[in-house]
Amino acid sequence: MARRMVAGNWKMNMVADSAKELVRSLSVADAPCGVDIVLFPPLIWLRELMSEAGDGGLYFGGQDCHEADFGAFTGDISARMLSVAGCSHVIVGHSERRKFHGEGDARVLAKARAALEHGLIPIVCIGESLENRERGETFEHLGRQLDAGLVPLGDDLTRVIVAYEPLWAIGTGRTATPEQAQEVHEFLRGRLHAAAPDQDVQDFPILYGGSVKPANAAFLMEQPDIDGFLVGGASLEFESFWAIIKAAGVDG
Repeated sequence: MARRMVAGNWKMNMVADSAKELVRSLSVADAPCGVDIVLFPPLIWLRELMSEAGDGGLYFGGQDCHEADFGAFTGDISARMLSVAGCSHVIVGHSERRKFHGEGDARVLAKARAALEHGLIPIVCIGESLENRERGETFEHLGRQLDAGLVPLGDDLTRVIVAYEPLWAIGTGRTATPEQAQEVHEFLRGRLHAAAPDQDVQDFPILYGGSVKPANAAFLMEQPDIDGFLVGGASLEFESFWAIIKAAGVDG
């Protein structure tokens, strides 16, 4: 079984003192065996937080990257810059980037390729809207996102982490059931394996990212095709984030 992961996407939240306090708590806690913890803080705090973590076993990443190494792209940061800064991961194609910045699958693919080129592990987000789901278009929509934004990577797909974000279950008060999440994860794993059939079917890690909380994490992790979580709001406070991390452990 592949290592599990719990990733905390802090988005545009946290100030320096509370961020450092959370990192200190995480770095000294006894993480479950086989679980990688990756933090995606606002970049302004990145250096301080890496220093605070020391050798506490935490990984850090960028919440997004530009596909170019350098250029006149005000406000952006490149995969190359993230790598030089010491990041190991980067999120691309997050639903908020797609919604508020108009990023489509071709752009997501370009960013994933740039991340891989510079030694970063891209966490590529995909997901369907409530309208897609109610119309029975979930698999069709996700299949299109995979075909355009991931499948062209070929055998490099095993170097990518996919995060399934059901948009209808993010910040809406609605939650996908473990069975609904498993159904989608099984579909995604099968499509990824079909695109890179020479790889082992278990070599395609898939995270779940739809309003993960301590109350539902353990039930979700019981599903065979869920390899961990991309956590939003619940990653901003130690007790809730740590409960999710413990739920992701091999023994729950």
